[in-house]
Amino acid sequence: MPSRRWRELADRLAACIESGEFPSGARMPTTVELMAEGESKPSVERAYRDLVEGGLVVRKPRVGTVVRSRARVRVPLSRYGAVLRPGGDMGPWETAAAGVGVGGTVALLAVERVATPADVAALLGLEPGTFVVRRGRHALIGGGVVQIQEAFYPVDVAEVCGLDQSGKILGGVLGAMTAGGLAPGFADEKVTARMPTTAEAAVLGMGERVPVLCVERVVRGGGGRVLEALRVVGAADRVELHYDELPLTGGVV
Repeated sequence: MPSRRWRELADRLAACIESGEFPSGARMPTTVELMAEGESKPSVERAYRDLVEGGLVVRKPRVGTVVRSRARVRVPLSRYGAVLRPGGDMGPWETAAAGVGVGGTVALLAVERVATPADVAALLGLEPGTFVVRRGRHALIGGGVVQIQEAFYPVDVAEVCGLDQSGKILGGVLGAMTAGGLAPGFADEKVTARMPTTAEAAVLGMGERVPVLCVERVVRGGGGRVLEALRVVGAADRVELHYDELPLTGGVV
């Protein structure tokens, strides 16, 4: 049966990927090559579509179908403490990537003043429609997007810390806040999971059956004032969030 034929081919190719026969970045057999082995063109196309949707391979123009990297970046809670002091070169993402021996970078996409949506205003403790500074960026590994990040700042906070300017913030935002005398004191972080939108899957270079982790972080300074609201959407098979050595108080259940 045709449906079973493509499924068998997809399973066989997936097994070759998982075994390392086709390592990360390797070019997969072309449709012509697989047809020469007796596969039909519809079966090959359907099998590869399934592998793309499952996040095992990606289609690259003028290159072909290649094995998608699923190397994980371990992102520890301690990444915040490591970048609170001003003067460093790396922010939290770059610090976490360097900790596992990969070259992580952050690409700034936009810096703009926007009217605060109601949900973001609630996080910042502002009235909806209040103007804030939005910084959109991508967190990358080896040129591939692993996280989509969107951060919002009260205008006066952004101005004091230089966050209203285009360009890289050396040492990261938290270091810039410290240098600006705002002393970020603590952060609330919420993590949820869902399936990606079509647009998110395209930016992250993965299939729509790969879940995403959604991180929402609120940073507070002196007096509990909110200094930043950050939203991150990332491929769940590329990032591990580690909350090590958390202090435990109260009774033990």
